[in-house]
Amino acid sequence: MGSWGRLTLASSVVLLAGCTTTTSGGSAAPTGATATTASAPAGCAARVETGALPDWADAGFSGDARVPHVFGAKGDIVAVLFAHPLRQVRTDGSNNKILWVARAATTSPDPTAPATMVITARLDGTDTRVIREVAGGPGPSIIDLPQAGCWRLDLRWSEHTDTMDLVYAP
Repeated sequence: MGSWGRLTLASSVVLLAGCTTTTSGGSAAPTGATATTASAPAGCAARVETGALPDWADAGFSGDARVPHVFGAKGDIVAVLFAHPLRQVRTDGSNNKILWVARAATTSPDPTAPATMVITARLDGTDTRVIREVAGGPGPSIIDLPQAGCWRLDLRWSEHTDTMDLVYAP
């Protein structure tokens, strides 16, 4: 095999190796799922998936809906991104709409638990920190952040916590 054939074979192996995706729980992603981290800075764990939503997160979506989404590190919450990519500044009239969906098992039966989901966001590599709140707990929201980059989100709702990274483009 000539050098061109070896290069083509090596490229194919690298491309195929990069096509394997997993969900945050370490199991294989649904058939047809893809994940992208190309726009994420090095060290940023933002992993936008476009496969089918898990059964516990697909209420209100029809059929085999495929929308961009990011799983929390524990797999207890998913951020469904209606605006992808998320942007620091949106000039097209759209907004950074995120639907937060928590696993039913993570919903607190405690009626005294705060109903608000609190998001503490830290810009990776800086001291910049902001707090956002989603009234009523996980649900629809508009989450704007003050700078472009990788944001590490600590999420707290109904006595539960999870984390995730989201990238905001300029």
